Amino acid sequence: MDNAGIAELSGKIIGNIGSVIYGKDREIRYIVTALLSAGHVLLDDIPGTGKTTLAKALAKSISADFKRVQFTPDLLPSDLTGINFFSQKENEFIFRPGPVFTNILIADEINRTTPRTQSALLECMGEAQATVDGVTYKLKPPFFVIATENPIESQGTFPLPEAQTDRFLMKLALGYPDRKNELSVLNEYTLVSPLDRLGAVCGREDIVAAQEAVRGIKVSALVKQYIVDIVSVTRESDRIRLGVSPRGTLALMRASQAWAATDGRDYVLPDDVKAVAVPVLSHRIISRSQGTIRLTESNANIIEYILDTVPVPVA
Repeated sequence: MDNAGIAELSGKIIGNIGSVIYGKDREIRYIVTALLSAGHVLLDDIPGTGKTTLAKALAKSISADFKRVQFTPDLLPSDLTGINFFSQKENEFIFRPGPVFTNILIADEINRTTPRTQSALLECMGEAQATVDGVTYKLKPPFFVIATENPIESQGTFPLPEAQTDRFLMKLALGYPDRKNELSVLNEYTLVSPLDRLGAVCGREDIVAAQEAVRGIKVSALVKQYIVDIVSVTRESDRIRLGVSPRGTLALMRASQAWAATDGRDYVLPDDVKAVAVPVLSHRIISRSQGTIRLTESNANIIEYILDTVPVPVA
């Protein structure tokens, strides 16, 4: 698949999801960018903003399998990955796959389950495989996790450790719709949900082909240096206690490649890096203000400040 094909494909997916989720085209583009980067997304937002609807719309748009898991304190790792049960008919143990064996998995309220169960997703997200009783099972591509968490409620929650947060390519929030789009929601959802009549615009094999093509998007030496310069500042800044990991550096490059591809180009510009830097990097740093009573600035603001101060390369 060439760069024009990726741009056309992503445009169709974004437009299709946009017929269900109103006024969030940029956020939807971020979701598609993460999918084409073979990454995963953490949606940190209040309930009722359309997170599950967005995931279902994405699955329908690419004709993919979809499963949703409601994370609760009593959820076990085997409830995600699957179990071996003894079949009296076959007189042997048979593996019953868990919900991770799908294309798009929405992990709803992931911070409401224990760290033991949260960590069950680590192998699946990082290596696209699941190990049960010593046997490793490959997950069929594409495998895309959309995890959600509620930033308001803290009682009965288990905050994600940095090691797992770092596994998400992007951290996003849909937020409230504006007045015009909220009126559209009331008008369009009166009789029947638009999601019920949503059709596919491509197949799973098209997504896999696009993911492979995205890795071929050219990144010049100057742009690579620009990416490293941005990451280096996060490790040296007095405002940051923990900077971006090498995994984050690679994630920024992959996301920049996908963003450029959705724009119809086969090369990455510094503007592509700047476009995805905040959702890719903001959850990978720990600022010195975190954990204090007064939070003077958000991680997103810190990344935006770094983008304003790091010199942009000129070809």
